[in-house]
Amino acid sequence: MYRPARAPSTSRFLNPYVVCLLVVAGVVILAVTIALLVYFLAFGQKSHFYRSSFQILNVQYSDQLNSPATQEYRTLSGRIESMITKTLKESNLRNQFIKAHVVKIRQSGSGVIADTVMKFKFTRPNSGALMKRRIEAVLHQVLNNSGNLEINPSTEITQITDQDTVNILTQECGARPDLITLSEERIIGGSRAEEGDWPWQVSLHLNNVHHCGGILISDMWILTAAHCFRSSSDPRQWTATFGISTAFPRQRRGVRTIKTHNNYRPATHENDIAVLELDRSITFTANIHSICLPAATQNIPPGSTAYVTGWGSRRYGGSTVTDLEQAQVYIISNDVCNAPANYNGAVLPGMLCAGVPQGGVDACQGDSGGPLVQEDSRRVWFLVGIVSWGYQCGLPDKPGVYTRVTAYRDWITEQTGI
Repeated sequence: MYRPARAPSTSRFLNPYVVCLLVVAGVVILAVTIALLVYFLAFGQKSHFYRSSFQILNVQYSDQLNSPATQEYRTLSGRIESMITKTLKESNLRNQFIKAHVVKIRQSGSGVIADTVMKFKFTRPNSGALMKRRIEAVLHQVLNNSGNLEINPSTEITQITDQDTVNILTQECGARPDLITLSEERIIGGSRAEEGDWPWQVSLHLNNVHHCGGILISDMWILTAAHCFRSSSDPRQWTATFGISTAFPRQRRGVRTIKTHNNYRPATHENDIAVLELDRSITFTANIHSICLPAATQNIPPGSTAYVTGWGSRRYGGSTVTDLEQAQVYIISNDVCNAPANYNGAVLPGMLCAGVPQGGVDACQGDSGGPLVQEDSRRVWFLVGIVSWGYQCGLPDKPGVYTRVTAYRDWITEQTGI
């Protein structure tokens, strides 16, 4: 019987080298696919900013809503931001929404309008116009049922550029880089500051040499310490520079007027406060703009974190530095600061202590007139103290003593209108 012949096989098994090559190729393809997917989901997303003005119908405007320093402003802004965040996080935009921030509260008849900036992230191929319609649809749906805040449901949003966002947020006080970009990152570390970290910091130069720090409180006014002018109060001898380097400033201005407190007492350091008027306005940028002033009633609890910045020396009797430095300190109650082992009653009600119990972290010579600042719950920064005096620098039980800004809030307004 005939049996057809079977074609001979070259091998019953794949060559081991071929198997290895196929496995490697598969791993490479998988890795590339994962990398592209990660890039598409993370790095392929671009930030988009939107601006909207929410008209709140059942909140009556008052002078307490005129400043971000008041508790009323913080509370209402926080409620609006929480409402927007909750709405968008519970919608189909939850993965695109990043943050909302109330930039300003202003009067609208007897009610208020909250100017707000919102940040989203979505992939580049997505249409900005389409996203705008989606965001509006979600917000309109919930604004008809916004709880105890009665908000006009016809609110419209406008897409704005990254630079528009920077311009909007830098015109308001107290914004650091993380707030300007509406970022979730809040890192303050190391002794050396980065450009824009403390945009209100000023270097005051006497005859072109750094002499004191200062604090930018508007585009025309600087707050500082009265004792800085004991050697000279002639405005023509002073200049103000802006940026983290005293050697290579970003902007420079002359000084038109110097106003020290009439009751400044060098012997006791009482009323150690002064204001300077610039000869022309400063140009606000992402890296140079003003700090918020506190309300006169603002609470500064002992133990709370604060930051002091300046170009002062790193040790008592040392030389000043050219690059801005920062230090984290803690508020110390006046009672503790006035203990016999500390300053034995020398800290007066218009003063504020801050430091660390073991010493080693403090303002020093050359930091005078500079800022002591704190952040509020909305990531807006406020000035609480002005570097004034202390026994040497960084000694245990001898913290830095600052002019308490809340005690001079009315005086600042009288001198500057701010």
